[in-house]
Amino acid sequence: MPTIRACATAATMWSPMAERRLRLFGLVLFAAILVSDRLLKEFLVPLLNGQDPIVVTPFFNLVMVWNRGVSFGLFQQGDDIGRYLLTGFAIIVGLFLLVWMLRSHTRLAVTGLAMVAAGALGNAYDRIVFGAVADFLDFHLSGYHFWAFNVADSGITIGVGLLLLDAFRARPDSVAASKEQ
Repeated sequence: MPTIRACATAATMWSPMAERRLRLFGLVLFAAILVSDRLLKEFLVPLLNGQDPIVVTPFFNLVMVWNRGVSFGLFQQGDDIGRYLLTGFAIIVGLFLLVWMLRSHTRLAVTGLAMVAAGALGNAYDRIVFGAVADFLDFHLSGYHFWAFNVADSGITIGVGLLLLDAFRARPDSVAASKEQ
């Protein structure tokens, strides 16, 4: 039966060039999400602040919602201590995820970690600058409006999904190890 170290070594037998390309891909994706989130917020916040929703399609509006809580507006607090705690936590998590991304060896993990890290740091920036996260994408169906969100939130949601997919997919080395037992 192969050892854990042997399985881990087999799973990470990438050339140094392939690992550099994977890390570069993760950093470029991280930067693209962070920059697109910032640019969209810089354009839409002044446009939407204090305005009625802009109807884009029958199922999509642009709105201005300030989220002082965590995901989906939960735990909205009125004090600065909560904001600083959320911001500090988001920054620590974002930096931790970046380090994890740089050490990861699968494209799915690198993609997911880059997306979640960019989302966490993008929203942390909002909390520092605005005191709340700017959400403006509003999808609705049959009169039911889903939570308003932004590009950073999308990165977090899609990134977590990719990380779950990466965690549960079968790896060739683990399949071979289970057949040997």
